[in-house]
Amino acid sequence: MSNLSFKQFTLQGPDAAKFLQSQLTVNVDKIGLSYLPAAIANLKGRIEFGIWVKKQSEEQFDIVIATDCLPSLQAHIKKYGAFSKITTSEPIDIYPCVLGSESNTEEATFSQAADNCDIDKWQALSIATGNYWIVEATQGQFQPQELRLHQRGGVDYDKGCYIGQEVIARIYFKASPKAFLHRVKGQGKVPQAGESMDKIQVVNAIATAGHSGFEALVVARPEHLEDSQLELLDLPRALQASVAREA
Repeated sequence: MSNLSFKQFTLQGPDAAKFLQSQLTVNVDKIGLSYLPAAIANLKGRIEFGIWVKKQSEEQFDIVIATDCLPSLQAHIKKYGAFSKITTSEPIDIYPCVLGSESNTEEATFSQAADNCDIDKWQALSIATGNYWIVEATQGQFQPQELRLHQRGGVDYDKGCYIGQEVIARIYFKASPKAFLHRVKGQGKVPQAGESMDKIQVVNAIATAGHSGFEALVVARPEHLEDSQLELLDLPRALQASVAREA
């Protein structure tokens, strides 16, 4: 069983939407009743907190984050929300689960019911669908576009200011990351999140069936993958497009 775990807390109050709009890469107006992947970036435009967020009401938002990142996110909210009319609930355990069936479309999501938890299946489906997760070891390492977050609805380039927005927008409108998210298969020991494998940076990795190797989400230049021993696997169609802005 994986030692990966997640927590959920509720951010609420008259200024909840305004506060989150100044923090998240996604437009708060587009957050609905289902968990949406999003990020809070640092001043360098890199993902400090990878989260999932859903809206209960205009003044109430549920936020899910990896357990080991929770203390630093709580400190961040305390710092930046000191003068906002917001409160946060006591964090609770939230359980990774997979909804749907193989004959239909499966979704990696979360549930408050431990009975629904299948974290190994959740990790496998998440890697297959590009649903990366940020842990303490990878905080501040990746830019949203590198992880294809914008291709999953988690970045809004027209929403206005938030932390790191100038850097993120500049990369999108005036450049393009040379290294970006891929799904790969390899042999040998499962690499750790944040580990560098000869210019290929690991985001998440799991052992394959039979533990004969691993599958992983990595950030790398295509030419570095071609020169490696890793096998390139497909991501969903939406994540196979170029990460560059369409002209």
